[in-house]
Amino acid sequence: MADQLSAGALPAYGHPVVSAPNITRLAESGAVFEAAYCASPLCAPSRSAMLTGRRASAIGVYDNAAELPAGEPTITHILRAAGYATVLTGKMHFVGPDQLHGFEQRLTSDVYPATFDWTPDWRLTDERSLPWYHNMNSLLGTRIAEAAMQTDYDDEVCFTAVSRPLAPAASPAVLRDGVVHQPA
Repeated sequence: MADQLSAGALPAYGHPVVSAPNITRLAESGAVFEAAYCASPLCAPSRSAMLTGRRASAIGVYDNAAELPAGEPTITHILRAAGYATVLTGKMHFVGPDQLHGFEQRLTSDVYPATFDWTPDWRLTDERSLPWYHNMNSLLGTRIAEAAMQTDYDDEVCFTAVSRPLAPAASPAVLRDGVVHQPA
């Protein structure tokens, strides 16, 4: 899953200029969806739905501050059990102690804290709430800066993570026709 990657910007969907050889190979040997829709307009509910195959409302992930329950099975648990190496890099908005949800490696930290510090308590009055929610200060106080949390994180994901070696899968299983095939 890639943030903000439009299908129309890929050769598999007819873009005449972009070169994406690895994604093109995946499209040629797999499924290309012509009408796929995001489960939610928010990141965490959408990612939770993608990982679990369940509606975000069914697992209680209503917004970006909600915890995906650690006991909820994900596609990464299934892939790991089948012998695939599962690696996560980039933001997932995993709130709470489970920062893997089936992934065996995480190459970068998340841009958002894993604690519940960013979970707003909407019952609080503006005078008692933390300064970064319930108001527009973070938007109104923006300015040109040499560094910021988001740009530092982008550097970590783009430049630091790619230099880390990946552990090989225990056994390279193959998913074909909806069935996991183990190597002979």
